[in-house]
Amino acid sequence: MSSNSLTPTTSLPPAKLVSWLNAEGSLTAMLEEKAGQPLRVERSFEGYRLLTLQQKRQLGLQGSALNRPLLAWIREVQLYGNDEQPWVGAQSIFPLSSLKGNARRLQQLKGTPIGYVLFKRRRILPNQRFVRQTSEGWQRQTRYDWYGRSLLISETFLPAFLSSGADKSDITANAINKA
Repeated sequence: MSSNSLTPTTSLPPAKLVSWLNAEGSLTAMLEEKAGQPLRVERSFEGYRLLTLQQKRQLGLQGSALNRPLLAWIREVQLYGNDEQPWVGAQSIFPLSSLKGNARRLQQLKGTPIGYVLFKRRRILPNQRFVRQTSEGWQRQTRYDWYGRSLLISETFLPAFLSSGADKSDITANAINKA
């Protein structure tokens, strides 16, 4: 149900990170399994912003919709595992058209990991994923179809995560079953 692709870069992600970049299901559950405790979420921004042209394209908008201003609820957080440095920097983009009915609760997450909400009833959601290297680290950008609503979540694995000993064996069956 998902589509994953590595975007062209001059280098490939470290082998120990590839399974994390391509993992299906709730990254929250997998990170908590690795940390041995719930994640700590620190918000750096939460509010309305106009989407950039790149963000509109990532959400799958086409044609004249790319030229119109589009407001979205944006949430930017740092996810902490079991040390003092953040493991993952994440940005969630919820176009206003996606925030109807029960989805409005996505604006009220506060310190709750988004994975608790998105994967509450389903372990895997239809998605399209792209992986790229940024100045902060390797990032997976995933456009989810959550009950017919498009959401874009970018998760960047920060240096502290890599130094924590991340490898494929960290993604256990237990974490996948929780996802």
